Amino acid sequence: MKYIRLEYQRDIFWAVPSDGTAQLLDGAPYENGQLTDRWISLDDCRLLAPCNPGKIVAIGKNYLDHISELSGDSKLPDNPILFIKPTGTIIGPGQAIVLPPETITKRVDHEAELAYVISRRAKNISTAEASEYILGYTCLNDITARDVQQQDGQWTRAKSFDTFAPVGPLLTDEIDPCNVQLKSIVNGVVRQNENSDKQIWNVYELLAFVSRMMTLEPGDMITTGTPAGIGQIKAGDTVTISIEGIGDLTNPVITE
Repeated sequence: MKYIRLEYQRDIFWAVPSDGTAQLLDGAPYENGQLTDRWISLDDCRLLAPCNPGKIVAIGKNYLDHISELSGDSKLPDNPILFIKPTGTIIGPGQAIVLPPETITKRVDHEAELAYVISRRAKNISTAEASEYILGYTCLNDITARDVQQQDGQWTRAKSFDTFAPVGPLLTDEIDPCNVQLKSIVNGVVRQNENSDKQIWNVYELLAFVSRMMTLEPGDMITTGTPAGIGQIKAGDTVTISIEGIGDLTNPVITE
């Protein structure tokens, strides 16, 4: 199944896309939303981020090559490293990534990531049953103020500016999340290009681990870390996160 979230005539709907059209649901799919008999053209609506989470649980240092590029060290973390991104960071396809003033940060980076949305409440689940709690997968760009991250020695402020989590274009359960190719493309140039099979902890292991720390509610999102190749983005750039089987998430970059 594939899901999108859209704005149509000032209302917001979940829908199932099909050849340039969409069949509307009467609610969120993780809240037992059902297909209706209403169909609309995608040309008549605005595509939104395919999520409305109560929280975004993000994973750091989940690709060995990214650990090496950040620190020159290839030591594996003992456990997944967690942080929370506020929901105000979320934007959808085509919306602008807004760079803060240079008085706050002089370097903002892109980070291509595979993310997923939780379908039902999850607490203390096992790796073996984790797939039963995932509604679908999507692209996420974990925008980071790199110099702020280095100044603070932790990640909250650097990753929490408004617009710092583009998400989209859709949710799908029709991929193997342990074997998909991720790319980031800036102004047509590929910067990141890695397979999710290089993750230190796969999506199921991450979900089980997170569920031991906190209860995950339907609609919550987990994003799974970025591979090597991160780089700076500047006003005027166009950034695309492309994941095999999901599609392309493209956003322009502007200044505040």
